Amino acid sequence: MARPLRIQYPGAVYHITNRGNERKAIFGDDNDRQRFLEILARSVDTYQVIMHGFVLMSNHYHLLAETPLGNLAEFMRYFNITYTSYFNRCHNRVGHLFQGRYKSVLIDKESYLAAVSKYIHLNPVKVSDLLSKPAAEKLRLLYAYQWSSLPGFANTKMRNKWVEYGVVLREFGGDNPAGRKEYRRQIEADVIKGIPMKEKLIGQSILGDPPFVAWVEENFLQSGKDREQPSIGMVHSYLAKEKILAQIAAATQKSVDEVVHGKGEIRQIVMDLLYRLGGMKNREIGEMLGIDYSTVSLNRKRLNEKRKKDKQLDLVISAVENNLSKKKI
Repeated sequence: MARPLRIQYPGAVYHITNRGNERKAIFGDDNDRQRFLEILARSVDTYQVIMHGFVLMSNHYHLLAETPLGNLAEFMRYFNITYTSYFNRCHNRVGHLFQGRYKSVLIDKESYLAAVSKYIHLNPVKVSDLLSKPAAEKLRLLYAYQWSSLPGFANTKMRNKWVEYGVVLREFGGDNPAGRKEYRRQIEADVIKGIPMKEKLIGQSILGDPPFVAWVEENFLQSGKDREQPSIGMVHSYLAKEKILAQIAAATQKSVDEVVHGKGEIRQIVMDLLYRLGGMKNREIGEMLGIDYSTVSLNRKRLNEKRKKDKQLDLVISAVENNLSKKKI
């Protein structure tokens, strides 16, 4: 059987799933689940991904993610490797944790984002020993299940800061009491009737209305190139290195040469933005700056910590990010 296509482009939305190797558990306890979410939050921040929802099950997980930079592969590679390394280290094991590569279904955001959100949130009660339970009990279990983004759609106090709830809730009236109530009402209805999804998939890889599917085919599947990575020129729409450096120079009132050869926070900003927005690897950035790749990684982490505490630094970086968002190639 041919492997499902990997379709990447800026702004793409995906339903992502990954299962444990041999269907074995990918969590030993709640500490692992908490660490999983911490790594996911860091990965979302590093790769500028918008997370619309998630559910953790015993041997697999579901994510509903949007990639403004068209960098799904990089995001998932970092996330899966980082969690696998953690899990193997803590449980004294070696080898693969996940069963092959993750599955990603490209979603028509306008037509199917809300439906997929509800679909993944129902997973905790779709296990065999809960299928025969009354709907009321299933609902109670769903909202008590802490390893899901669903509680945050009902109660703002239960939210994760790195999850975007508002976009899904727009379809239900907005991120307000009425919209959250309507989302809960539809979850209740779907617990009873279910949400058929698999039969709507196109080629195991696309979920969307005919115009969306036609747009994907025209732009990504008719190039005659490698069907595993169609239309590569459109897939990785990163910003040019020169534009990133120019914007950093403007924001810090330095010349590009001073930015490249500077020290301290400016140099760290260069490393971080070239990595996140320029698609450059740590090794490539290190070669450009004349330092070891591990130093690049360390400095990016330090900058991230500084940014959380230093409002002025955060404003400078945010200004650069906002300006660059208008200058994509």
